Amino acid sequence: MPAQFNGKVALVTGAATGIGRASALAFAREGAKVAVADVNEAAGNQVVAEIEALGTDAIFIRANVSQRADVEVMVNLTVKTFGRVDFAHNNAGIEGAQADLAEYPEEVWDQVIGINLKGVWLSMKYEIQHMLQQGGGRIVNTSSVSGLTGARGVSGYVASKHGIVGLTKAAALEYARNNIRVNAVCPSTIHTPMIDRITGGDERILEQFAEGEPIGRFGTPDEVANAVIWLCSDAASFITGATLTVDGGRLA
Repeated sequence: MPAQFNGKVALVTGAATGIGRASALAFAREGAKVAVADVNEAAGNQVVAEIEALGTDAIFIRANVSQRADVEVMVNLTVKTFGRVDFAHNNAGIEGAQADLAEYPEEVWDQVIGINLKGVWLSMKYEIQHMLQQGGGRIVNTSSVSGLTGARGVSGYVASKHGIVGLTKAAALEYARNNIRVNAVCPSTIHTPMIDRITGGDERILEQFAEGEPIGRFGTPDEVANAVIWLCSDAASFITGATLTVDGGRLA
């Protein structure tokens, strides 16, 4: 059976590690050419090598998604290299420091909102411009279960992830008749480098996190990537403006 995305092009932000890496590789396995965007050049180039080993083309683009100039270059270089951008997974994000709201540092707030929320807005801004010219496209934004409920000590992260849900819905409505579908995935605890940073790699804390999931374990980056691929596929052709929880039953 031929890969479903042969001849297509995917752009993934935050693609050097974790969910973004899994997504970039999943697009490649489906035949897409992939633009791997991240600030981590060494890890990003490693993902490019892994994609090329799968038999498809990839490029690394160094981009800080909170910076307009970086994002504009990122999207334009993807189109210049591959001719189009059919799929975009706007995934780049950080957790920020942990502190209750009254003690939450302003500079951390600005950084988290800049990367997580402004970064998605800027990415969609330039992706959609090209998608309109080429007659359509598919966008998936990475929010979180923290974009659908609250969490203590991470007000900047929670606010940014709620904002992504709102941006997703607004963009979906604005471009629904332009053959551009925009959806969001909302993962719960996925075992990524972010979780290792939060827990300090402490096995006892990791076990506590995992036990907090109704399904009894962490999710994997591949499980989120599978949801991203499905939302971009023709199997999800009537789905736009949706938030797909990938949470092992957490919000149930």
